[in-house]
Amino acid sequence: MNVMPPKAKKIPHAMTLHGDTRIDNYYWLRDDDRADPDVLEYLQQENEYGKKIMESQRALQDQLLKEMIARVPPHDVSAPYVKNGFRYRQVYEKGNEYAIYQRQSVVREEWESWEVLLDANQRAAHSEFYTMGGLAIAPDNTVMALAEDYLSRRQFGLRLRNLTTGNWYPELLENVSTSFVWANDSVTLYYVRKHPKTLLPYQVWRHTLGHPIGDDQLVYEEKDETFYVSVHKTTSQHFVIIHLASATTSEALLLDAELADAEPRLFSPRRKDHEYTVDHYQHGFYIRSNKDGKNFGLYRSAVRDEKQWETLIAPREQVMLEDFTLFRNWLVVEERQQGLTSLRQINRHTHESTGIAFDDPAYVTWLGYNPEPETSHLRYGYSSMTTPDTLFELDMDSGERKVIKQTHVAGFEASNYRSEHLWVTARDGVQVPVSLVYHRKHFRRGKSPLLVYGYGSYGSSMDADFSSSRLSLLDRGFVYAIAHVRGGGELGQQWYEDGKYLKKMNTFNDYLDVCDELLKQGYGDPKLLFAMGGERRRHADGHGNQYAP
Repeated sequence: MNVMPPKAKKIPHAMTLHGDTRIDNYYWLRDDDRADPDVLEYLQQENEYGKKIMESQRALQDQLLKEMIARVPPHDVSAPYVKNGFRYRQVYEKGNEYAIYQRQSVVREEWESWEVLLDANQRAAHSEFYTMGGLAIAPDNTVMALAEDYLSRRQFGLRLRNLTTGNWYPELLENVSTSFVWANDSVTLYYVRKHPKTLLPYQVWRHTLGHPIGDDQLVYEEKDETFYVSVHKTTSQHFVIIHLASATTSEALLLDAELADAEPRLFSPRRKDHEYTVDHYQHGFYIRSNKDGKNFGLYRSAVRDEKQWETLIAPREQVMLEDFTLFRNWLVVEERQQGLTSLRQINRHTHESTGIAFDDPAYVTWLGYNPEPETSHLRYGYSSMTTPDTLFELDMDSGERKVIKQTHVAGFEASNYRSEHLWVTARDGVQVPVSLVYHRKHFRRGKSPLLVYGYGSYGSSMDADFSSSRLSLLDRGFVYAIAHVRGGGELGQQWYEDGKYLKKMNTFNDYLDVCDELLKQGYGDPKLLFAMGGERRRHADGHGNQYAP
């Protein structure tokens, strides 16, 4: 079948920046309003071309879709969590696309009836598109704030519902982000507005429940468009944090959550390349900062003055401190070393440290949602290339651990698959980690099709987690590999910096060298080697074809 792709017309458009003028012949394809008839017509032509090209594979596409859907349970219930006197959970019912959000008082038994906070299926019923961006319950448990997008542009509308009467308040806060938080009076709501043109989150506003939107007060506006604005509450519930973050610099402002008219106070002024996040608990601030090292340390202070920050965990060259969670008697840190994540619990009184052990050669673990600090129970997640997402609860006092929930994958048997974690020596002598998985029975050394996934941008880590859709490849004999190339964050901040700007070629070279070594070790057939990426991951695909077609 000889089908020609649509050809976009060229309309020269001059763009001048820093005294340099360049011509963009395809600038006309930018349509921020998604309404230009010429752009929509061209996109329709592209879609039709794609359908025609793939028509010969229609039967296979239908089969793959059928397999993937069959692995998803038609009915599913999330593991309930407890916050402020209520249990919360999400329920997916057979035939429904969206979740039903429920809560239940902790004084009741779990098998008793649950209150429906929101049925997203009903909210989406009369719209072509719907996304629920987040919900927040007021501290007195009587009002729900809800962010919804009906446009598919991440432009959310914030609505408010009285949970006692079930009635919705009349106000609608438009063009907001998914970042919003209640003050402690359960009447004042802080939310983030997006810029009308760029859609970047840039302003923090204060709304009073039941009052006209015109009465809302601007609390903070970010003038630098390279910074993103968000809000959240500290563990102590004493402060609302306005967090400002760019690619390499961050800043935090504090709002007293007890005051309806609180003014923001600067925690630590921004300076180039200093990144930090701050929490507050038991009358002290806890700060994750890279002020003393690229891989971040953890500090504690009773005051904002950086000179008085006490070091709890000093930055380490080979270990990235990624996150932390505070409990009454415990501090839990999420760290990354040798390309893998790990969790460590530290007794806040004795300072005794205990690592949480994992069995798989390639895996990822993460801190779960732990909204109640006055407990010894830690929730954390775990996944590997042969283990579906699993939620554990650990009693840090006794050491007892139990599985709260594991994602059910119909027809999956873990013993049929094998995962490996390798190190490949790149052309400049640097060791690059690789995670891979295959079906034990279908693997044929030197003859299997091999799909290598690459990323390597923004310091983001491509972790070795589970994918139910990937099983359709493995069951057909594919070997699936993740090349954790430079530019990602798998080996810390330096790993990221060694794959950006003037060192960007390291990303592509790492990817090519991983492919060569995997073929050399017999993980695939050279004639059946495939590359995969997405978004910025196209870098790896495009440059891989350019330098080693």
